[in-house]
Amino acid sequence: MKKFLVLGILFALPITAYLFFASGKNNFARLPVLTEKVKDIKDFNTSTDSIISFEDRISVVAFFGSDLDNIKGNTFNLDQKILEKYYSFNDFQFVIILPNSARNETQAFVEDFKKISESSKWKIAYSSPEKIQEVFESFETPYELDENNYTPYVFIVDKEAKLRGRDDEKEGKLYGYDSGDVAELSNKMNDDVKVILAEYRLALKRNKKD
Repeated sequence: MKKFLVLGILFALPITAYLFFASGKNNFARLPVLTEKVKDIKDFNTSTDSIISFEDRISVVAFFGSDLDNIKGNTFNLDQKILEKYYSFNDFQFVIILPNSARNETQAFVEDFKKISESSKWKIAYSSPEKIQEVFESFETPYELDENNYTPYVFIVDKEAKLRGRDDEKEGKLYGYDSGDVAELSNKMNDDVKVILAEYRLALKRNKKD
């Protein structure tokens, strides 16, 4: 009997431990906050009368600069690997921040994507290079904007205007995702967007229950 009991414990313990940690990972996973508060863009110009804000929305934010012809590949990668999966979520938005000098080109840029994407759902905000730089610096990342106010990195901002990303022991902090790197979008960014959406859905269910 003792032998069978020992064997039973040795067999059951690893399974029990696995189920416990697996359950904990699913139920308590939360995308790390890397910057507590980024500057909002409520005062930026738009193509419509509506105000674009990071508040109360899960935002994928891109600083794509004034040379729109050169970022079509990045935008295509981002749209196909990430955005098209989440356009149906009411509290999800894709925000492109551009300098005022790119405003005349924007309509043609959006039209180019209409046959392959839901580009009508993109939210585009315009401002001066100086104000764009202020917003970008508030993200507190190790990246920089070039002379056209461009960076290939895109960012996840939550409903409280906090920058989310990865804080991995091996990889270090990942503040943004390279829109030119299909593997990074498909694996890391896609996983992280799923996590933050699941996080808010779980919070919504708990609030309804309470």
